[in-house]
Amino acid sequence: MGLLDNKIAMIFGLANERSIAWGITKAFYQQGATIGISYAGELLEKRVKPLAEQIGCTFVEACDVASDEQIADITHKAQQHFGGVDILVHAIAFANRDELNGPYYQTSRSGFHLAMDISVYSFTALARAFQPILRPGGALLTLTYYGAEKVAPHYNVMGVAKAALEASVRYLAFDFGPQNVRVNAISAGPIRTLAAAGVSGFKSMYQKYAEIAPLHSNITIEDVGNAAVFLCSDLAAKTTGEVLFVDAGYNILGIIEEVD
Repeated sequence: MGLLDNKIAMIFGLANERSIAWGITKAFYQQGATIGISYAGELLEKRVKPLAEQIGCTFVEACDVASDEQIADITHKAQQHFGGVDILVHAIAFANRDELNGPYYQTSRSGFHLAMDISVYSFTALARAFQPILRPGGALLTLTYYGAEKVAPHYNVMGVAKAALEASVRYLAFDFGPQNVRVNAISAGPIRTLAAAGVSGFKSMYQKYAEIAPLHSNITIEDVGNAAVFLCSDLAAKTTGEVLFVDAGYNILGIIEEVD
């Protein structure tokens, strides 16, 4: 028996086999979930469809989450295909590369709007669209990062966006509570993903992370996938509005010793 047997999960933001969304997808599949996958556009199709085939996923649809029309369309398709949905995973974030280098105050107005729209509002937009077909006992899940709470050099506008995303989690948890649908987030430590590659200085930070974190290890997409299973399963039936850290304990540190 799997922890997600008989549950339908829609996963938004799958990009390739190194993405956190793939770690979550694999873990959900191993625990018995039936999965629908959405990706950002045609450029990712050739990477995503072979992954979907690995887990026998027959619902694979592109969706530009900046478009309310496309969100409405994929929601309608999901309802026709599955009937209802138990789990919705939002693994989507974007900011222009230029905004992730140099000081935060140089963030452009258009870059700020773009980061907030794709990284934050899209979660609310998806929640609103899927609300009528979310089954009681279901769960919404998004991905954040410690840069929402503390300064992570060069994370810049994404840190501000993640702070807004975490606030959205709490407000959505309040809104969806009467429907018996939970809303949570996972704050993962640094992982070598396509998105992380755009953050200036990421490689250096990643190399030092395992030396600094209390568990002295880096984070994998499988670690995040396992935590996602917990939060979206009945084991977390009374957990909502929370941010669960999967970061080898890094967030508990105050003063960090110099690492040579």
